Amino acid sequence: MAKEKVCLIINPVSGTESKKNIPEEVAAAFDQRQYDIIIRITGYPDHATEIARKAAKKNYKYVLVAGGDGTVNEVAKVLVHTNTTLGIIPSGSGNGLARELGIPMDPEKAIDIILRAHTRTIDYGVANGHIFFCTCGFGFDAFISDRFAEGKKRGPLGYVRNILESVVDFRSEEYEITSDEETITERAFILTCANASQYGNDAHIAPGASMDDGMINVSILKPLNALEIPQTTLQLFTNNIDRNSKMTTLVTRNLRIKRSRAGVMHVDGEPVNTGNEINVETIQGGLKVLAPDNGAHEKKRKESENIFNSLTRWLN
Repeated sequence: MAKEKVCLIINPVSGTESKKNIPEEVAAAFDQRQYDIIIRITGYPDHATEIARKAAKKNYKYVLVAGGDGTVNEVAKVLVHTNTTLGIIPSGSGNGLARELGIPMDPEKAIDIILRAHTRTIDYGVANGHIFFCTCGFGFDAFISDRFAEGKKRGPLGYVRNILESVVDFRSEEYEITSDEETITERAFILTCANASQYGNDAHIAPGASMDDGMINVSILKPLNALEIPQTTLQLFTNNIDRNSKMTTLVTRNLRIKRSRAGVMHVDGEPVNTGNEINVETIQGGLKVLAPDNGAHEKKRKESENIFNSLTRWLN
């Protein structure tokens, strides 16, 4: 009987933690009588995409990724609508898709999830030809992703530092937003198209979003004054931003966004330059991924809500 092939792709520069033990841990975890493990190290941008595309063409059973959201996106976008299933060993700064799926941040526990072989099929979004699995965004989140890509400080503290340093420089923009149901014009501090509830780092911009409903949740946050920023940040990191009075949410399959000029958008946290008109659509059931059962998300939501309620009572 022929062995199944598994490719492990490692981005050595993503995140803040060393990945030197991951190849050994993966090789030891899989039964060598049933699986051939091929380990590849990325060396340049989009290298992970090249490796994953070849693996999918050769009908590998799994492609595993040890990296951050950018590397996961590079791999996942060429696994859509193939027979190859994605596995994630979170090793980045935000780990948005892994967190959304309930995959543990500890590598050994993440590998255990992979070995259990529970497969989910999730949706993905496309914005002007760029595939995303968690979010694409405009406004302040795109502004932050552009700065964060250039910054040396990684992880949650680096992310928060970028937010605090950038908020004084950012200027909100007006958007014409056309969903399946209506066209509205809004000046927005944040405009995010969400297939998942969060950006990463448990920063939940769209608490109601689902990765398997065939819809995009569009979060529109109107401009904030300085006094509103602390409370809004608390809501973002406790999965309660939908309680914010300046938040509007649309749920749609397709979206067209017009702005006054071309600029940056982010795709799963990676900045991309694009035009003044952006077309976004959701594709249902395109990616197979190894993940725990769906109960993790609801449990996380309840935990975050309890934290938010406790902090709100303390602040008041």
